[in-house]
Amino acid sequence: MTVTTKPWDVTEHLDSEAAIAAYLGAVFEDGDPALIKAAIGDVARARGMTAVAEKAGITRAGLYKALADEGNPSFATIAAIMKALGVRLSVAA
Repeated sequence: MTVTTKPWDVTEHLDSEAAIAAYLGAVFEDGDPALIKAAIGDVARARGMTAVAEKAGITRAGLYKALADEGNPSFATIAAIMKALGVRLSVAA
């Protein structure tokens, strides 16, 4: 008997505000910048890259480039993407 599997895609599970907040919260708690950028990209893909790019005021290609493994987005770009995703950063002591 053969077992059939499919690749796991986190975007399939980012289907609510609570799921997105929990995912980003866990990633930000870890603190790895590459992981944070990847997670923001996951949420953007779940929300639709075109729509997120439009809301962030950047091109779709620019969004992909900023969130690519070799991308190095400015803080202003990350802030615009976060705002477009409807999430905000907060600080706690």
